[in-house]
Amino acid sequence: MTVTTKDTTALSENEIVEMAELCLGRAPYFDVAFLTEQKDHWVLVSQAREGNKLRGYSFCTLERIGGTPSLLVGAAVIDRNQKSDQTLKVLLHDQFRRALLAFPDEDVLLGTRLTTPDGFRAFLGLEDIVPRPGYKPTGEDRAWGRRLAKRFGSEKAIDDKTFVMAIDDGRPVGGLDYIVAKAAIPDGAEDAFKGVRADKGERLVVFGWAMAESLASGKLPK
Repeated sequence: MTVTTKDTTALSENEIVEMAELCLGRAPYFDVAFLTEQKDHWVLVSQAREGNKLRGYSFCTLERIGGTPSLLVGAAVIDRNQKSDQTLKVLLHDQFRRALLAFPDEDVLLGTRLTTPDGFRAFLGLEDIVPRPGYKPTGEDRAWGRRLAKRFGSEKAIDDKTFVMAIDDGRPVGGLDYIVAKAAIPDGAEDAFKGVRADKGERLVVFGWAMAESLASGKLPK
């Protein structure tokens, strides 16, 4: 499986159609119109291929939020097959590699919206993941939730106590769409996701820290 990353402005119409076909007729319904809009919201797009077959993609950007190095994943779809775990891993590996190049010797925050509890696998190996079971978020954690929600479209759309973001305007809502194939869902992930109505456009805003030494080692994701 190979990964290529390029500027979103370089996406062709044929590529967008191919990307839309990964979730044709099922949630999260990322159609051609929605994916075309993402070109204006995110700087980079990574595509994972097995031969000529597209297995997954991820719109993302590397930026500083209030001075903090951040890797933000806006919309991502992993093909639901027996290699979904490998697809997620290779996409994240490429994006973490780019984060290391952009922010050498710095800790980097990974932030995204999850459509399923399975998506917590994207945070394996990261530190101080929020939200997580048994942990009461601090005021700074809640502030980070609002900052990310603002970047994802609306600061007012998030409940900064549960980190559930709700936007129900009838259009597709971005996030990481991923279903575990062979690996295990992280402990507590289902509890953290409890009450999230993904079919109603709700998403769980999740973030965690990739430490500088872990990025430099090349061992992320776990």
